[in-house]
Amino acid sequence: MSELVTSRIRASATKLGLSHLATALQDVTRRAETDSMGYLEFLDLVLEEEIAVRDERRYRAGLRLSRLPHHKTLDDYDFSFQPDLDPRKVRDLATLAFVQAKANVALLGPPGVGKTHIAIAIALAVAACRAGFTVYFTTLDDMVRHLTAASAIGRLTRKLQAYLRPNVLVIDEVGYQPLERAEANLVFQVISKRYEKGSTLLTSNKSFGEWGQVFGDEVLATAILDRLLHHCDVVPINGPSYRLKNRLAAIDNTTMNVA
Repeated sequence: MSELVTSRIRASATKLGLSHLATALQDVTRRAETDSMGYLEFLDLVLEEEIAVRDERRYRAGLRLSRLPHHKTLDDYDFSFQPDLDPRKVRDLATLAFVQAKANVALLGPPGVGKTHIAIAIALAVAACRAGFTVYFTTLDDMVRHLTAASAIGRLTRKLQAYLRPNVLVIDEVGYQPLERAEANLVFQVISKRYEKGSTLLTSNKSFGEWGQVFGDEVLATAILDRLLHHCDVVPINGPSYRLKNRLAAIDNTTMNVA
């Protein structure tokens, strides 16, 4: 390929926004020659790689905007430590059918399995991000604090959009701190406005029967649960504590060293 033609293709690719082709033209043409590709095969290769680069760029941007605390996947999680947790259930959720259906997921379990909660929640959120869905992560405490501050200056409606826009809203640590009724009402607004419009994925160390105490009002808690659970996969996690596991491991190591 002549230098003139190469320069013209790169210039055209740049104008068309085909940034990968503009920079990787020499590489893809070399591969085409090596594999004796036909015209359609070469065109297919160029377009396929351009789409792959754009998808990866979109995925990375989505992760940054999601505010997820880390980006691990289910492949990083050891299901053997939680024998009561059905990995098939979690992997079914990872197909993201619940996101497409605008349904919800609740990960429930006692204190100590929080790492399991968050690991699975984030793995599902990362999978959703990879699939092109928008994701936003928050703790319940942070969400309530930001909404309360916005309400105080007359910007509640605008701030609510941050929690209503994403395809998947991850709310971590539901139940760790009891809420005032006004705060609980803000949570109700988020859940009710997202109802059948987007997926909410939450983690909690409280059973649903204890949510009346969490939200400071049984009627309000019931209204939240009514909308949350109408289309919801509930994943109970009742295995041993990660904190206890690490402590026992340290004790075992100390005992072995002493012996």
